[in-house]
Amino acid sequence: MGLLSAADVRALAAQLDVRPTKQWGQNFVIDPNTVRKIVRLAAVGPDDVVLEIGPGLGSLTLALLEQVRHVTAVEIDPRLAAQLPHTVAEHDDASRLTVVPGDALQLTALPDPQPTAMVANLPYNVSVPVVLTCLERFPSIQRALVMVQLEVAERLAARPGSKVYGAPSAKAAWWAEVQLADRVGRNVFWPAPNVDSGLVSFVRRDPPVTSASREQVFACVDAAFAQRRKTLRSALSGWAGSPGAAEAACRGAGIDPGLRGERLTIEQFAAIAEHLL
Repeated sequence: MGLLSAADVRALAAQLDVRPTKQWGQNFVIDPNTVRKIVRLAAVGPDDVVLEIGPGLGSLTLALLEQVRHVTAVEIDPRLAAQLPHTVAEHDDASRLTVVPGDALQLTALPDPQPTAMVANLPYNVSVPVVLTCLERFPSIQRALVMVQLEVAERLAARPGSKVYGAPSAKAAWWAEVQLADRVGRNVFWPAPNVDSGLVSFVRRDPPVTSASREQVFACVDAAFAQRRKTLRSALSGWAGSPGAAEAACRGAGIDPGLRGERLTIEQFAAIAEHLL
């Protein structure tokens, strides 16, 4: 099966009168080797059903269909959503593709078959909420590989103590083991972005064992990083109700209230939230 070349992508865009927009974060992949690498690093195979967010003109979709059982593609641009089945039909069996028009952040359910994996070239401006939302709403997704702005990729995969470790890092760790899988240059896109990209791998794991809800734990995370240069006693005071309550919750969890949030694992945030209940 042939994949889309740079010339194919531009010709298809011209045919549809599509001009990539910043509003929807559209940067189309024009390099077949890159989409093949994405599929390889995603480690998907013939038994997988893949959720693809933002398929655009179909470069990655075609590469996925070479390897997997089914692709469910969610596309916010109505012209691209309408065209994708026709593009796939020219190269492969379009019955193995389901297109869901709409905003991935508004998804609450997906048609069967349910996805086992997510693979996507995500718009930079919504990449973190899309990843966290899909991992939350679709528990059948066991692993994911997403391409995002390199800075975001590094933040998602950061470990406690890293300068770029923050709320996205901790929240992603609630759902999965996260790793930076590779870096991608800007010349594989049309139009070329002003930054490099990164591929981030997620392998689902059980969340921390805690009597606190995920919402309560994430509220603790948000409070800690809203004022990341402050100690936990100070940064968590508004969330806990007072500096004293914040200190008591930290000490109850066996954590020094003089630390900063950037030192804590998601398990430690969960322990603090539990001791505030």
